[in-house]
Amino acid sequence: MSPAADVSAPSSSERMLYRIPIVGFIARTYAQGVNAVFYLLALVVVCLVLAVKIWGLVALTVTGLVLVPVMFAFFVAVSLP
Repeated sequence: MSPAADVSAPSSSERMLYRIPIVGFIARTYAQGVNAVFYLLALVVVCLVLAVKIWGLVALTVTGLVLVPVMFAFFVAVSLP
């Protein structure tokens, strides 16, 4: 049996996700098993650098405020038994 036979057809919600320009590419490669997380990480870093270049310290402050609940959820998830 070939590995391609194990892959099921994407659902309608997955097909809609795949049609979004940047997110769709990352979702498709992630579904295929390629390490697209690194592409996403590089994209986030570039966007943050551009935001700091345009708006200055305000972009870093807003980024920090957004990451507070994300890190809180991460710490809760890590500490669960």
